[in-house]
Amino acid sequence: MDRLIFIQTGMGTDVHGQNITKASVRAVKNAIHNNSMPGIKAALPENSLDNMKVNVKLAVPYDHDQIKYAEVEEAIPYGEVNVEVHDGGMRTTSGIVLEDKDDKNDQMYIVIASVEVGY
Repeated sequence: MDRLIFIQTGMGTDVHGQNITKASVRAVKNAIHNNSMPGIKAALPENSLDNMKVNVKLAVPYDHDQIKYAEVEEAIPYGEVNVEVHDGGMRTTSGIVLEDKDDKNDQMYIVIASVEVGY
């Protein structure tokens, strides 16, 4: 990315089911769903959202190898998306195991996302 225009952060949690992809997608959506970039097209080459580059950085506590990158990328509606995974986030107790929610244990996963937009 040559020019960075916008950065937003978010947090996502999977309380039951120990699904790190679900927590990651929720973190990305949390980062992007509470803001608007009305001038973004004018800042991009050829005024096209197709020329937007998006770097997603995820701080993930566990199961890095279980992340389904395509699902995380789909949370970003425009541009070329790159996903990086770093150690971080949190794994903590949910306080209960709910078998009907596919819990394997009482752990919940918390992921932090940084979404960088530019070109």
